[in-house]
Amino acid sequence: MLSLMAIELFDFFVNYPTGAKLIGDDYMFVEYKCPIDAEKFKLWTDTPFLSYVISGKKDWTAVDGTYTIQAGEALFFKRGLYNTRQYFEEEFCTIVFFFTEDFVRRFMEGHKHHLGRGDQPQQNPQILKVQVTDSLKTLVLSIFSYLNMGDIPRELVEMKFNELLFNMVLNPANQELLSYFQSLREVRKSNLRDVMQKNFHYDLKLEDYARLSGRSLSTFKRDFKDYFKESPGKWLNRRRLEYSRTLLQNPDLNVNEICFECGFRNTSHFNSSFKKEFNHPPNQYRKLHFGL
Repeated sequence: MLSLMAIELFDFFVNYPTGAKLIGDDYMFVEYKCPIDAEKFKLWTDTPFLSYVISGKKDWTAVDGTYTIQAGEALFFKRGLYNTRQYFEEEFCTIVFFFTEDFVRRFMEGHKHHLGRGDQPQQNPQILKVQVTDSLKTLVLSIFSYLNMGDIPRELVEMKFNELLFNMVLNPANQELLSYFQSLREVRKSNLRDVMQKNFHYDLKLEDYARLSGRSLSTFKRDFKDYFKESPGKWLNRRRLEYSRTLLQNPDLNVNEICFECGFRNTSHFNSSFKKEFNHPPNQYRKLHFGL
């Protein structure tokens, strides 16, 4: 049995079979209707995005908690990994706006005289709630109307995306979002330790971890070795095994569930790796050390 691979969200929408999208160099806008039978997904993105819900309801879970979003609400997602759960009462339809960090940096630099500095938050949540005012809703729906107008000048689309960012960060209720945008002006690469500690338990390729950290693969490997003093592959295997040993204490999880929760692709590899590291296979280790 194989684990469920995480879907890279930006690439998924680039190839999503619908004409209802606009794609630029540093941004993308798409309408997405999630089938009612698609209950759960693992997703990751190296491109931040805003999701405005037209209909339905969905849970988004990040490392710092679960957020529920429903019709008329919006959330902003930083680069990272997420689990989702859909509710079945109504089809989930959302309008998604992707902005690369470079796009946001240019916006902040070009309008720094008009924007104050957001208060530095005590926490650093991966998902940010965005207050939906009447003006923001009107703007989102006006951009949405462009999808049915055929070939739209790129200058007009970029102007609307800039207007969307303005509308959000000028609202005092969205101070956390403004702070995040301000932080992007100062940081070109994500903190490697944060990226890996938050996402080690996902079944991703090294290229994917490099993208999440804002690095090329070669730079990622070099920076990783400098910081962690071992290769990414060895660190990931060891960290996942340590995590799996912790999860073995939970009697509600079987070994297969623990295997996939920790980022291993199949149980045979997990069992052999665990035995090599801890001298016993997972089930035997659980009985010996936890009496389960």
